[in-house]
Amino acid sequence: MIDVAAVRADTPATAERVFLNHAGASPSPAPVLDAVVGHLRDEARLGGYEAAAARAGDLAGVRRSIASLVSCDPTEVALSTSATDAWETAFWSIPWRAGDVVLTCRSEYVTNAVNLLVARDRFGVDVRVVDDDEHGQVDLAAMERHLADPAVRMVSLSHVPTHGGLVNPAAEVGRLCRSAGALFLLDACQSAGQLHLDVGAIGCDILTATGRKYLRGPRGTGFLYVRTGVADTVGADVDPNGSGGATWDAAERYSFPQDATRFERFERSVAATLGLGAAVDYALTLGVETIEARVVELATHLRGALGAVDGVRVQDRGLRRCGIVTFTVEGAASAEVRRLLAAASVSVWVSDAAHARLDMDRRGVADVVRASVHYLNTLEELDRTVELLERIVAGR
Repeated sequence: MIDVAAVRADTPATAERVFLNHAGASPSPAPVLDAVVGHLRDEARLGGYEAAAARAGDLAGVRRSIASLVSCDPTEVALSTSATDAWETAFWSIPWRAGDVVLTCRSEYVTNAVNLLVARDRFGVDVRVVDDDEHGQVDLAAMERHLADPAVRMVSLSHVPTHGGLVNPAAEVGRLCRSAGALFLLDACQSAGQLHLDVGAIGCDILTATGRKYLRGPRGTGFLYVRTGVADTVGADVDPNGSGGATWDAAERYSFPQDATRFERFERSVAATLGLGAAVDYALTLGVETIEARVVELATHLRGALGAVDGVRVQDRGLRRCGIVTFTVEGAASAEVRRLLAAASVSVWVSDAAHARLDMDRRGVADVVRASVHYLNTLEELDRTVELLERIVAGR
């Protein structure tokens, strides 16, 4: 059971507005702010290198916390500056060859999709989109048929898309990938912090995530999970596209660490990294399964209330859904709905087709209003938001 009053007291934003943009950047709780600001003060007092050296043990603890979050070994965790940084680092570490096939889903995120197209144009990688089933999630039967092609080298799947409440069946995809011997790269950018994640149960070889969304960490943070022995699946060395965490051993020789730190870059914010660790610890203390249960309960309530309003259409798809709730208002542009809600101190966001071409273009949806709930929201806040939307609809 989450003490909602306590977590709201930790979050100044809740006193000023109804915050429903946790899928964008969730306001950090007080322990995260204390970790970040405290270290910045240490840097001002001691110097950046000296302050970092004094927190070496705590920095190592960040990897241990992330390992607990996704149920892996700390040696399989690399720190990054964002989910995109983590995803690109992992993807471009693969030595791509002409004719390699990468399977992706219709809910793929823009930056991932663009990287796939670059791989197509630069190396001759064949990018194939696996269709959705009748529920709007990736079609497992179609995935299995595609995986029968021995040229398939990787499956890239967005666990939760940025533009809807769908939760793709990642564990089922993982099972199919293991059977086919294909690499499985899971983008958990929107699921880390709101859904329970176990990389072993999911069966992914690589997982990427950010700190700023449902984990409630600072911007400029993220992480990468890389399964030990992933090179055996790829059939080649998996080395960073650049220096990564390499050591310059001699004038003509370098080496990479054997663990996931090979994918890390030296320069990143120590204060933000400590803040990420504090955010993960905050989530672990509450219990991620407990968080998931509350988030799903709140989102289900909001979808039901929105669905009862004439002129409002809920756009979420999938058998399993999460804390992202998307909708459109008849006769009103999504950006205008967002503006009107913001004027009433309700923060939502807009997702447009430029972020999800494979799905939204096909469905003929130009944009949606995205209201993403988290455990610190209340039913009263959601009902107030729906009442405001009823007034917006009446005003149209």
